[in-house]
Amino acid sequence: RDTDSTRDGWLVSRERHAGVDILRARGTRFSKARFVGRATNYVTYFVSACYAGLRLKRPDVVVALTDPPIIGLAGYLAARRFRAPFVMAYKDVFPEVARLLEDFQSAAVDRALQAVNCFLAARADRVATLGDTMRRRLIEGKGADPARTVVIPDWIDCDAVIPAPRDNAFARANGFTGKFVVMHSGNLGLSQGLETLVEAAALLKHVRDIEIVFVGEGIKKATLVAHARALGLRNVRFLPFTPKERLAESFGAADVFVISLKPGLAGYIVPSKLYGILASGRPYVAAVEPESEVWAITEKYQSGLLVEPGKPLDLADRILKLHRDPELATRLGANARRAALEFDRRRQVRAYHDLFAGLLSGATRAGESRTPIAKRALDVVLSGA
Repeated sequence: RDTDSTRDGWLVSRERHAGVDILRARGTRFSKARFVGRATNYVTYFVSACYAGLRLKRPDVVVALTDPPIIGLAGYLAARRFRAPFVMAYKDVFPEVARLLEDFQSAAVDRALQAVNCFLAARADRVATLGDTMRRRLIEGKGADPARTVVIPDWIDCDAVIPAPRDNAFARANGFTGKFVVMHSGNLGLSQGLETLVEAAALLKHVRDIEIVFVGEGIKKATLVAHARALGLRNVRFLPFTPKERLAESFGAADVFVISLKPGLAGYIVPSKLYGILASGRPYVAAVEPESEVWAITEKYQSGLLVEPGKPLDLADRILKLHRDPELATRLGANARRAALEFDRRRQVRAYHDLFAGLLSGATRAGESRTPIAKRALDVVLSGA
């Protein structure tokens, strides 16, 4: 492992890993559960990222992500300083996502986030989005240029996450033998509306072998645990995050997955857990809005069952359908694995490579002095990575 880490000070640390120079901007680490903590973390990280941008070697392309929500400004400033093409890669869209915080009630901050995101979407040389609905949101709501806005979905490494046997060490260690395991794996956060799954579990408690399993951590975990306890549910379990090296085993222990997203978030967030579930070759029930990317993928590939969010009775019904029809579950799981190959990491990395190469080619034609991509590796600054 080629890693040589040195520290510049409180704001920035330097690393070199596998031939890549990394500058890590720092920020405060207050609790994310409340708006004031998140806002402080965002602002301090933004200051550090701007400072890091002053210490860069000249990049070929500057790429900014969207969390923290103002980090794109640091990327934009670095791009303009070096007269480099600027790409905004949207993983979520603000201020719509910020409104999930229960104490986010600042109209001034809401307006500021809207202004920042409109500014960045309109001025980026390219806007990369996760799906067609997100692309439309950015064009119609943020002023992104349709000609410069592209779709590059999230991805999964299909070599690392493969269909695993249902009877594996993870399943045995957690007592899943003889159970029909309905799993939610990943962050237990504000965007999923997971109370609906707990309420569906209450409707399924008469089915003795169905067990609802939450694998992961997050700021909503304590609330979900308390909700399940208040309902007296014995068919709900909470497990910690699974190490990456055991992810395929953990996914293999599930009979069915649940993916959920609160109403109003379609096109503003795309649950990245979908792609790992597809790669695992397991069926799922998606509680999402019809205009969401998850709904479109599920319909296209016939890889799961669909229900609108916030409807525990319908969610319980779809789970029961897969419980009673193993042939359907097997067919959906096989379709899911085939779909995953369309979202393999290599395909999406190639899409980004082609995007960057096209920008460099355009910059060269415009007369800017650049080293040809064939003569040196693409130097990409991932602001907020």
